[in-house]
Amino acid sequence: MNIIWLVLITVSIVAAACTGRFEALTQALFEGAQAAVEIALFLLGIVSLWLGITKIIEDSGLIHGISRFFRPLITRLFKTVPAEHPAITSITLNLLANFFGLGNAATPLGIKAMQDLQTLNNRKDSMSFEMMLFIVLNTASIQFLPFSVVGILADFGSTNPSGIVLPTLCATVISAGIALAILYLFRRTMK
Repeated sequence: MNIIWLVLITVSIVAAACTGRFEALTQALFEGAQAAVEIALFLLGIVSLWLGITKIIEDSGLIHGISRFFRPLITRLFKTVPAEHPAITSITLNLLANFFGLGNAATPLGIKAMQDLQTLNNRKDSMSFEMMLFIVLNTASIQFLPFSVVGILADFGSTNPSGIVLPTLCATVISAGIALAILYLFRRTMK
């Protein structure tokens, strides 16, 4: 990836030199850097907010209620994970964070879920099917309300930032369905 960035920057500098547009290149560099910092701070705020809410939910005990509510669905998907295992709670929180489009905030929750699933793994040197299933669901990231993207679009002045909700939901449901089908197909062929 570093090579790609180096090539893009080099081509930009050469093109600016050949066309005599160093001023435009410099302005674009500063505007791009400013936009990157603004987006990073915006996303940092969302991640901090979600992790704070998660901590409050955890400390108040509400996390167990949320986990119990989603337990039938999660235990149906993750059949070998005991219903009372901490992995159920971690998986639930991760999938909820993804469901609300908070992918960056879902990352620490996903790491915790994988650690919890690893405690159930008999073969520590390889991944269990449940770990693979979780990675597929986490990566497909079904999103009902993509708060991060809607926020970024609104921040950049979009006239209809919520216009992406339905296409995002459709795309993520389809991608999750295809990914799950492929995973189960591989599981069946590997037996």
